[in-house]
Amino acid sequence: MEMVLRYQEQRLDALRAEHAAAIARTREQETVVDRLTQSFRSVNEEYRVRKAHGMTVADAMGYDLMLRTQEKEIQAAAKALEELRRVEDQKREAVIAAKRDKATIEKLKEKKLDAYHKQEQKNEEQMIDEFVSAARVVSRMAH
Repeated sequence: MEMVLRYQEQRLDALRAEHAAAIARTREQETVVDRLTQSFRSVNEEYRVRKAHGMTVADAMGYDLMLRTQEKEIQAAAKALEELRRVEDQKREAVIAAKRDKATIEKLKEKKLDAYHKQEQKNEEQMIDEFVSAARVVSRMAH
């Protein structure tokens, strides 16, 4: 029972580490998405300002191409973020399941320990009863 409990603890520790790593990857990807989105907004604002003051067709096409490229990058980064969040959720669920398994093993261990203590108490009571009975028999024989 103790070996199973140690295994469950090791498994839980490993799953917690995996979950923490998944959270870190998700946060990093959120930063990437935020940075790309901010860059898109900045370029788009610059484009609107320059367009309001007049610009060449070539410059407008360049901005348009840059903005479309950035949109694709944002979409790809957002898709990667969704996948990382899915993995993070899976890892969290695995940690929860491992905690549940460990708690079940601990409860079972407690029940077995309680049963063991009760059996020990019964054995001690039986030995005392036998000792008292033997003492009575010896006491009667002595008289």
